[in-house]
Amino acid sequence: MAKAEHKHIDVTREESVVWFAEQFLKFANWDENNYDAVVKLFSYERYYADTKEKLAKELPDFERKKVIQILDKGINDLSKELAGEIKRRPVNKVDWQNTKAKDNMFVSNGKPIFLYDYFSKTVGQPLTNKDIYNDHLGALYHGGEDLYPVDHDRAINSFLVREDGTFDEELMKELTRIPDTNIGFLVYWLMGIPQWVEEREPEVRKGRSLFTGFDIDNPLAREVWGKIIRKTGELTKGKKVTEVGFVLANEPHWYAEKGHWTQKFQEMTSISSYTLDKFRNWLSTKYQDDINKLNENWDTNFKSFKSVAIEIPIDPALKGLPIWYDWTRYNMDRSTDWFTYVQNELHSVNEDADTHIKIMPRMFMEDSRSGGIDTEALAELTTMVGHDAKSFGSENIRPGKSSKWIEKYAYNWGIVTMFHDFMESVAPNKINVNSESHFLSSGQWRDLDTRTSYVRSVYWLATLLGMDANMGWFWARDPDGSPEDRLEGDLDFFDPGLGGAFAGSNNMQPHVTNEVTQVMFDLNSFSEEIVKLREQRRPLRLFYSETTAINTNDYMTKSYELYENLFFEGFPLGFATKNVIEKQDNNNWDAILVYRNNFVTNEEFKALQGYLNKGGTVILDSAQSLSLDEYGHPRKAKLVASKGKLIVMPKDADVEAIKQTALAEVSGSTPDVVVKVDNGESFKTTTWRTVKQDNGSYLVNILNLGHTTATVDLSLKNGKPIHVNNLMTSNKMNNSFDIPSEGVLLVEVTAQ
Repeated sequence: MAKAEHKHIDVTREESVVWFAEQFLKFANWDENNYDAVVKLFSYERYYADTKEKLAKELPDFERKKVIQILDKGINDLSKELAGEIKRRPVNKVDWQNTKAKDNMFVSNGKPIFLYDYFSKTVGQPLTNKDIYNDHLGALYHGGEDLYPVDHDRAINSFLVREDGTFDEELMKELTRIPDTNIGFLVYWLMGIPQWVEEREPEVRKGRSLFTGFDIDNPLAREVWGKIIRKTGELTKGKKVTEVGFVLANEPHWYAEKGHWTQKFQEMTSISSYTLDKFRNWLSTKYQDDINKLNENWDTNFKSFKSVAIEIPIDPALKGLPIWYDWTRYNMDRSTDWFTYVQNELHSVNEDADTHIKIMPRMFMEDSRSGGIDTEALAELTTMVGHDAKSFGSENIRPGKSSKWIEKYAYNWGIVTMFHDFMESVAPNKINVNSESHFLSSGQWRDLDTRTSYVRSVYWLATLLGMDANMGWFWARDPDGSPEDRLEGDLDFFDPGLGGAFAGSNNMQPHVTNEVTQVMFDLNSFSEEIVKLREQRRPLRLFYSETTAINTNDYMTKSYELYENLFFEGFPLGFATKNVIEKQDNNNWDAILVYRNNFVTNEEFKALQGYLNKGGTVILDSAQSLSLDEYGHPRKAKLVASKGKLIVMPKDADVEAIKQTALAEVSGSTPDVVVKVDNGESFKTTTWRTVKQDNGSYLVNILNLGHTTATVDLSLKNGKPIHVNNLMTSNKMNNSFDIPSEGVLLVEVTAQ
């Protein structure tokens, strides 16, 4: 490093390598000297419980060996640069004090910047502790990492307001004493509710969920939270800790169907009288105050809307029937109403406050729609897009859970990509914040010897597809190596919980934690190029209907199969909904593909017909698509081409035939750079993006998501000879080259 600095070579990357090496050597010593504590930490995670003694014994030397690996790689990389074999671009470091949120990206020192940190950082340590908040781990100031109600460290929670309407000033100090030096984020933590509220409102816990511990329709709960939001919004107005926004909720969900796994946490086992009354009013509006229409539709005999009753949790056997649709649609609308209220209260005192919600991707990706979350509506509502997208780097560790993806791919990339493509389609001009990225481990997967190639690939992929900030899960080491306070002592109050999250996580993985920072350094070095690659037109849009999703058992499963088949064709995929068609420029795409969308509202149908009337192209997978309304009633109207182009596929057309038809319709938008890939398999695993630059050259980003090495051939459509330059090393490459499993490549192609 000294030699490199003498030659004015940037050593930011190596500074982090050395820092992580020093930290994890301390951690290894602590783990070695506290064997019993480490055994206990492994025991909290049932996947490791049977081998906890063996693992605890091996852990210190495992960590030391991984430290040696990252040091050896650092020496090798820097030696190559000193020898002139490679030339790396200097790191574009985050300005943790002055980065600003612009319309659709964060900007630091005049350039796009991708923020990184950990959502939950060791509690009890001051925000000014540079062993915790620095360029290596990230330095976003947190106002809400209190995950459980055993303490209230900096979280904005229900206990801030007393029964007499005054505020608990001691608790409020956890917020007000956050230094106004670094940018950061604040979290509204909705898990608990004060005893005095329960005494005044006995129903306040009815309809609660795990991370929203009260009835969102309860007027007193709303009053309490209105006061909290207005007060905290005023106190933090203009503060740097709000630059990355307010997280309006942690993983909100209200699954209301019988037999759902959330019921073991006593979620949505009933609804309050307030929720029922609001449902009755919703139905009255929906059915134009005509109870006979509702009775005919539901096959009931209610005398008035005031007498309408429904059993919650609802029986999933009712899926596809009008009562199921109405309740499920209402459950979504009421949660959107709650978040609208929360955001409006905040904006009433702080109109410039940015907001996002930590939406679980499963609310969109999974077939179940009883969870009360309209992903599109919430993405449209908040000023930023929020979520906690995850990936699986190895097989699912839970018995009975499928890992079928591993037959084709090195990791489960689809959860990241399909969710991001949807969010970026419905909210293309908003910052995308993953406020709890589970790329490194989760309750369903972890691997102590996680591949650094996986870490690099998944962070690169997510950023390429729109992620502007990620706060990983999780950092729980104090500077001396001991686990943070919440991991020490008796954890019987929560199972598997925070204790189970530590074992096999990045807190034991120097190679993984270092690689997160290294890939973020590289992404930020090429931030302008990454933004160019991801801000491309999406020529093919897959039509998405929440109506079909509510009414069918396999809509998302089948939609993903089509999405997967189209993902490896070299252009960004997009989605279209009624709102996308009506609110966005239809010239942003060439065609809309309608696949397995039998149930749509009249409004959705009219949006598609309106698109055709303006000259658009629609591909229907069969004549059965769009044939039913939201209640399963046959639709007499059929799409007509009008000024546009309507392609109706034969009823027996398979996914491949539909795909080829769609590709033909967008062939005019395919890039000038031709990318041919041979991975030795009958299926595709390599994805790429290309974009033309102002100087006439082309950026090409290539990711191999498969198990095998792939051979790539680059050429131009016009047949002109090309030069290929590896932007990561500044080295010339042949037109044909190999890219390994989980390889990441960014090149520049120039015509000779």
